Formats: sequence, C-alpha cells, structure tokens
Amino acid sequence: MLELPTRDPCDLCMVAAEERWKIIDESEHTLTVINPWQFEVGQCCVITRRHVATLLDLSDAECAAVMAAAKRVAEAQVRAYRPLGILTFQNNGVYSGQETPHFHFHVVPRQPGSDWGIGPPQLATFDGAGRMQGTVHDPSDDAARRARVRASREQLAAAAALLRSQLPA
Repeated sequence: MLELPTRDPCDLCMVAAEERWKIIDESEHTLTVINPWQFEVGQCCVITRRHVATLLDLSDAECAAVMAAAKRVAEAQVRAYRPLGILTFQNNGVYSGQETPHFHFHVVPRQPGSDWGIGPPQLATFDGAGRMQGTVHDPSDDAARRARVRASREQLAAAAALLRSQLPA
C-alpha cells in the first residue's frame, strides 16, 4: 500500500465544483485544468472527475481518457507557446512527490531558463539539470520557488483562455 498525502477538503475536487474558470478541457472522465503554480507558462494538469488517489486506482477507461486529454492539451500548448519540449509526469504516493491525494497528470510546455532543470525540481538529477547525481533534494527552497511561480488569477485565466482557443477540433 502506498502512503498517500492527506488534504481535506480535496483541492482538485474543489476546482471541478467551484473554480470552473480554471478548466481548459473536459471529457466524461477528466478535467484539464491550469496549474496554479506556473513553473512553466501554460503548465496544466489532467485530473479525474472521480476522486481517486493514484494511477493504480484508475479504471481502464479513465486511463485512456487521461492520455487522450494529455495529448489534446499538449497539442494546444505547442500551438500557443511553441515550447522546446513537453514534459509529462505523474506521482503515486508521498515518496514519489505526490502532494494531493487526487490523481493528476502534469503536462508542461518546457522553455529555456525554467526553474526546473530536467524534470520537477525534486527529481532533477540528470547531468545539466541543476543538481548532481546522488544529491538529496533540499526542500528548504521549495516555499520560495512556489512563491516565485504562483500566478495571479488574471494570469491563470488568460493562460486557460489561450489554451482553450488552441485545442484541436
């Protein structure tokens, strides 16, 4: 059994219920939302409508819907931002970096000069990623990093609107 983070109420369930402006795209099983922490401009998450914690809890239909939604928003990100690459990732359990106990799949347009290096900061250990192999992640800068990348409601709404306008037909 994976150790899961605790957060009550669930902030991702609240997006679906109360913050519809953050939704970029939706399907029977998923919502694609703008991430409030814009480590990269246009960073999104595909979340499940059903409150489940990890990949291991998803149905086959939900798995397929998550990947289809990720592909759609990645196509919109390429049109909107012309990124150098698209980073996708998903954490399962606190020891993988999961912070919210609701399944979410990150879709991130990568640009030069980001705050991440290669991959999320807590996982970036490749050559040139900003940390040496074997270096333990020091979370002491996490709060400052999050403060730097916390976008305003206006910035998030503009990014969400741009991405909605660039979704494939």
